[in-house]
Amino acid sequence: VETAGGPRTYGNWRKPKSAGILGLGQLGTAVLITGLVFVVLVVAVAGFLKGLLTFVALALFLGTILIRDKHDRNLLDRFIVAVGWRSATAKGAHLYRSGPLGHALWGTHQLPGIAASLRLSEHEDSYGRPFALIQAPSTSTYSVVIATEPEGAHLVDQDQVDVWVADWGHWLANLADEPGVVACAVTIETSPDTGHRLRREVRSSMDPGAPAFARSVLSEVVEDYPAGTSVIMAYVTVTFTASSDATGKKRDPDAMGRDLASRIPGITGDLAATGAGAARPLDARELCEVVRVAYNPGMAVVVDEAHAEGEDTDLSWSDVGPAAAEASWDGYRHDDGYSVTWSMTTAPRGSVQSSVLARLLAPHRDIARKRVTLLYRPIDPARAAAIVEADVSSAEFVETTKRRSSARARLATRSAVATAAEEASGAALVNFGMLVTATVLDPSKKTQAKAAVDNLAATGRLRLRPVYGAQAAAFAAALPLGLVLPKHVKVPSAMRDAL
Repeated sequence: VETAGGPRTYGNWRKPKSAGILGLGQLGTAVLITGLVFVVLVVAVAGFLKGLLTFVALALFLGTILIRDKHDRNLLDRFIVAVGWRSATAKGAHLYRSGPLGHALWGTHQLPGIAASLRLSEHEDSYGRPFALIQAPSTSTYSVVIATEPEGAHLVDQDQVDVWVADWGHWLANLADEPGVVACAVTIETSPDTGHRLRREVRSSMDPGAPAFARSVLSEVVEDYPAGTSVIMAYVTVTFTASSDATGKKRDPDAMGRDLASRIPGITGDLAATGAGAARPLDARELCEVVRVAYNPGMAVVVDEAHAEGEDTDLSWSDVGPAAAEASWDGYRHDDGYSVTWSMTTAPRGSVQSSVLARLLAPHRDIARKRVTLLYRPIDPARAAAIVEADVSSAEFVETTKRRSSARARLATRSAVATAAEEASGAALVNFGMLVTATVLDPSKKTQAKAAVDNLAATGRLRLRPVYGAQAAAFAAALPLGLVLPKHVKVPSAMRDAL
């Protein structure tokens, strides 16, 4: 929306909910009706007292669904997570040891948890560029990681920023029409600058015959400038299904590599129009370095030194995992780093400007490494129409069930109708979420890092919640690995929403 003489704003994102009685979803309403019928049968067969006890048990169970916190989590969700966490810790599943003295196969440092089954291969696209292909056998998906160099919004006209945002929306919309695409993730990572990249650039560009004064000034810049500066890296991960649209059969890495070889140049070319700058696929070595540094932040200096000397790190996929890791209820210790991951429970309410996430994405002095990952799941156009129409019906049902509808219910109905109108006019429908990971090198500084993320979330009008009981899985999902979390959840998301 653009007001006369004002900045362009964005919003109207909705979280679809199924309608039901007393604020319950369709499944919860079915449980309520079935339970009441069962109570009547108990009263008729066993008497009033046993029927009353059955009714109390039903009310307590429904209360665990109806009572929700500010993050829209009910008591049943929290109970299931707590039980799952206690079961995992009792089995020792929260501990990980690899290497020659660990439990990993062949004494390697493979990835832990939900990322353990990932496989890596390398192929070439039609431009002759090597690209890494991540295979997830458990979910039958393949992922390609694209490195970008965002131009940033500093000293850029607002009109150009608006064009970038519009082109980014078009790029996401086109993903819904791209054959086989199941998910997309954008990872923005900030980390301290070791200074080796600047030193290498100056050393390769310095003229041996330059005046001594100029050489001394450059040497001083190389030594002093990296102190307190940060590096911002951006990755776009596109995940495809392994099944072929033509035959329906699952493809092996070679067949998938041949299929994507002709499609990657188009995907990277379209990204340039979104302000992502030069986009290119990561090769296997670069991806191994990114993942290894994430699990062992101290390796960043070693990797940069190797690049400065023109040497290869010789990292393989079996060496990118941590040597030791331990997940706790609200944190994750991995090698020489300690991380906490949050998930977005509420998107910015109301209308926001394009710079709403600027402070959250920027480096922060209290956080050694920060990773913000936006998760997208394009919805097939054939299903989008049915989803928005069902959302309109649910919103209207909630508004009309009460004798006097609330302002929030009326606003929800208008928002659902507007979304349906936009979809009917050709707009795409995309599910989205966010994960924020803060890593510190000293565990004693985790309190400052948590406070920093809470403050940054407030500036972005977001509501973030630590991923309690699943920090290891959330940490891996925030990396550019192409993990699609709904495919790893035992209880389908549609069933949880229906409650």
